[in-house]
Amino acid sequence: MSKTVNPHQLSETITLQRALWAGRIMSAIVVIALVADGTIQLFAPAQIASMLQETGFAMDLTRVVGPIILACAVLYAIPATAVLGAILVTGFLGGAICAHVRIGELGSPPELVSLLLGAMTWGGLYLRDPRIRAILPLIH
Repeated sequence: MSKTVNPHQLSETITLQRALWAGRIMSAIVVIALVADGTIQLFAPAQIASMLQETGFAMDLTRVVGPIILACAVLYAIPATAVLGAILVTGFLGGAICAHVRIGELGSPPELVSLLLGAMTWGGLYLRDPRIRAILPLIH
């Protein structure tokens, strides 16, 4: 007995696989950016000293902020904790955006990068996690 392949199901499977990989790639970009930022905060804070000074943050806060960023990245990267990680990542990025708005840098590159990373955080999770797609059915 031969099994017939439904072309619609095959097309849907291919689409889901592409979405899954696009979500993984977007999520990986977010994780890489967060790990890079957290690592700089911990091990090379002098490289971001001028930005910290502009936004009004003390240099010694890098010892606190770095591990927070790294923890957010790890939580987001692990599938079982990805939703919690996404919430924490976007909360952190929202704070970064707020810091730049506070000093009058509306539309500045760091602010736009934070906005893009926040969108990629949830976009990547949406594409790689069927639970999120079930809650928010944007794509049919």
